[in-house]
Amino acid sequence: MSAHAKGQGIIVGADGSPASAAAIRWAAKDAALRHLSLTVVHVINPAVTQWPHGPLPNDVAVWQESQGRLILAAALKIARDAARIRPTVSIDTEMYSSATIPTFVDLSKDAELIVVGNHGRGALARSVLGSVSSSLIRHAHCPVAVVRDEQPRTPSPVQRAPVLVGIDGSPASALATQIAFDEASRRRVHLVAVHAWSDTEIVELPGLDWSAVQAEEERLLAEQLAGWQERYPDVTVHRRLVCDRPARVLVETSEAAQLVVLGSHGRGVFAGALLGSVGNAVVQAVHTPVIVARHP
Repeated sequence: MSAHAKGQGIIVGADGSPASAAAIRWAAKDAALRHLSLTVVHVINPAVTQWPHGPLPNDVAVWQESQGRLILAAALKIARDAARIRPTVSIDTEMYSSATIPTFVDLSKDAELIVVGNHGRGALARSVLGSVSSSLIRHAHCPVAVVRDEQPRTPSPVQRAPVLVGIDGSPASALATQIAFDEASRRRVHLVAVHAWSDTEIVELPGLDWSAVQAEEERLLAEQLAGWQERYPDVTVHRRLVCDRPARVLVETSEAAQLVVLGSHGRGVFAGALLGSVGNAVVQAVHTPVIVARHP
């Protein structure tokens, strides 16, 4: 992602929740691996200080600011502990009093990566994918990493597990491939490239020349990977070409991965809304961190 490096490095959201703590740890380690600065951001939403009968007492705003400082102090300790492999990494904290989602969307304009937990505190915790994370992967101006507080279900230590990337030949998939190669190289692990190009029902179409379809999809996958394999000769790539539902294949394969990288939208069955059937299923179901590759 160095080609898209921006001034603010990596930005991670902090709200005191377990998912936020996991996101901070992951972001700090990633910043250390990539020699980037890290900014931990806590947002006080002014809407919370209002209720139907008028404004709440002034002490609420004071209390919110005090709580925010405590959250940032705890977050800073988590980040420093996680980044101890490279203690020189720059870690700063910032607090804003504004609407949460627009604030992070605006910050993403100057960031290389935004990292958030999959859900937050309070009411947000009731949904599988919180409003902040789901909104950012639709509207951010840079790639977005969504991190769960659960541990990845890898059969081997996470440090040796591969990076997984979903490939479909679209521009968004090309950016995802770049990010995945870079992450695999810095982590010194293998890369698993999955191309699942059709729903199961396509196999049943009468008169379909299956060998021709397969040959074309193999060519597409090879072309998508060729340039990046030359640029990252240290990364061993395992190709997986599958005729199956993309979401199902990616979710199943993610169980042996330490990181999943997806394009924000794609072609064919991958195409549609930014968080359509494929992306939504993967981000909601996997236990591994997911990077959604949004174009700057």
